[in-house]
Amino acid sequence: MKEVTYYYQGICRETGELLRLPRTLLAEKIAQDLMTTITNPEGKMYGILLGENAAGEIEILKAFSGQGEAAGWVPSLVGREKIIREEERVLQLLETIKQEIIDLQSIPEHNLYRLNQANFERKIQALQQQHQNHKQERDRLRNLGDLNPEELEKLNNISRQEKRERKQLKQEQKQVLKPLIEKINFANQRIIELKQQRRNLSKQLQELLYQSYCLNNFSGQSLSLAKLMGSNLLPTGTGECCAPKLLNYAAMKGLKPVAMAEFWWGESNRDRKQGEFYGACQERCQPLMGFLLSGLRLSLEIIYEDEGIIAINKPAGLLSVAGRYQDSQDAVVNRFRRQGKNLIPVHRLDRETSGILLLAKSLDIYRCLSQQFQRREVEKIYEAILSEIIERESGIIDLPLWGNPQNRPYQTVDWQRGKASQTYFKVVGKEGNYSRLEFIPYTGRTHQIRVHSQQGLGIGILGDRLYNGKQSDRLHLHAKQLSFRHPQTENKLDLIIPTPF
Repeated sequence: MKEVTYYYQGICRETGELLRLPRTLLAEKIAQDLMTTITNPEGKMYGILLGENAAGEIEILKAFSGQGEAAGWVPSLVGREKIIREEERVLQLLETIKQEIIDLQSIPEHNLYRLNQANFERKIQALQQQHQNHKQERDRLRNLGDLNPEELEKLNNISRQEKRERKQLKQEQKQVLKPLIEKINFANQRIIELKQQRRNLSKQLQELLYQSYCLNNFSGQSLSLAKLMGSNLLPTGTGECCAPKLLNYAAMKGLKPVAMAEFWWGESNRDRKQGEFYGACQERCQPLMGFLLSGLRLSLEIIYEDEGIIAINKPAGLLSVAGRYQDSQDAVVNRFRRQGKNLIPVHRLDRETSGILLLAKSLDIYRCLSQQFQRREVEKIYEAILSEIIERESGIIDLPLWGNPQNRPYQTVDWQRGKASQTYFKVVGKEGNYSRLEFIPYTGRTHQIRVHSQQGLGIGILGDRLYNGKQSDRLHLHAKQLSFRHPQTENKLDLIIPTPF
């Protein structure tokens, strides 16, 4: 079983489908092998993608984030070559602006101002201290009370003279520092203007890049970043991360992605640790995922069809019927509706459960089949892998189930409010530390097999995160057989689909 450690995912803007691409243990192992070959790490994201070609062979793509090209690595997005000259011109202007800012920040007036300011502060402080001492002596003489008017006037004249000396020193300070301050302020204002000019040039270049950069997806669409994101503000570097590069290149080469993994290599920082795996970044990558993954959809395998019914092998991860919200619109019924087929699901399978799903082509057929389900005339056989070894070989689980309306769709065993629920089970194999079982539900309650396994057998189904089963790449529950009377011919139909795990 391929363990999944993360899903790259996004909502298709046209269909509302939730599209996912896993990061698996195999992808991580290949990425770890790549780590050993990186000789001059600059501190950036690296990544690999496993893609299946037309011959069914697996190819490995590798990429690094940021600009630059290297033999054997996925190139930058298509479009940069169209504006290479303009980019070089703007980058040269930006370098000129940068150098002018550096020169303005290092003009000699800064040092002259600091030196003169410190020098005048020392003089003013020394003069103030000297005058303070003189004042104390004058105050002492005045307090003696034996000075005549002439002597008192002399002391007052000395006081006035010292005030003039302080004033003169401050005026001299102003005269020396004023031209220095003017030059410094002029330089600072020019720096502000240059930084604004630099921001404008960078923004213009980014807009030009986003108009030129083209992204491709698996539906055959190709859009520029500018058209893709519309009026949304794009962070610098959008489109230059590993995931967009890898998915775009795979789409261009006709490879069907199987798994992908990204990691940080180089000096660790506050946000990134060397050798650690990371998902799609929220600012630059995640907004593009819905478009990039478009075309990678879970296929609907029709296992039986006639003029009245359709039976499909529903893949795990797909809803039977759409929910109320945008992220729950990808469903079996909606997919058929987009094909012009208005079908009615006769029963439902949980999103994470795979297997046979029966749909009616008319209301009369639906009613006839629904009655068979209600009368318990339909035989349903599920196969599951439990996350531990079970000692009992077979038996019936009889536990009433109740769904709290405040915590849908979670079900619990409730002897007062629960509805009668019975499930037959039989062990059909043991694989390592796991048990493989067949379940035949006699009733059709929500999550019946999952809760009966956890509460009735004391062991959760492998991958059942809702009811505390051991984590895995999927819920290991599959509806493998459905037997019923055809509503038109009255013949018994036995539909069987192999278990995929």
